[in-house]
Amino acid sequence: MTLLYGTTVTLRPVVEDDIERLTQILNEPEVAQWWPRYDSKRIHQELIEGSHVAAFAVVAEDDVVGCVQYHEETARDYRHATIDVFLDPAWHGKGLGTDAVRTLARHLIYDKGHHRLAIDPAVANEKAIRTYRRVGFQPVGVMREYERNSNGEWQGGLLMDLLKRDLH
Repeated sequence: MTLLYGTTVTLRPVVEDDIERLTQILNEPEVAQWWPRYDSKRIHQELIEGSHVAAFAVVAEDDVVGCVQYHEETARDYRHATIDVFLDPAWHGKGLGTDAVRTLARHLIYDKGHHRLAIDPAVANEKAIRTYRRVGFQPVGVMREYERNSNGEWQGGLLMDLLKRDLH
């Protein structure tokens, strides 16, 4: 089992026992506005069974406080990884999101050999954007009508990337 240690968080692979807790977090209104329509079945399919992402539970003070995941593009000429993260709102503002993203970014760059990472928060998700900037991600551009929000309406996504030399 791969364990990744940050300053304040530990990242470990998501397991079946995490589904109920992650469902609870994803149904918090502050999280659901950015991660809509998740139930335990979808979480199981995407984070446990899914072969396209590697998902880690974010653990702080012996509690699962969120999830950070990545997907790798392995084609030689396009090799990079993308990251996504969500945290329980009770833990927002404590630096855990920054630590989780930084810890995973270091793993992807130094252990997995990626030179570039990408992340794509909703344009309106200012908290997430600030978090990603603290790690070193830079805005690349806005992807118009990129994803559906919790109301089913299309919203823009901010494409951000981080090169190895940008990692803080």
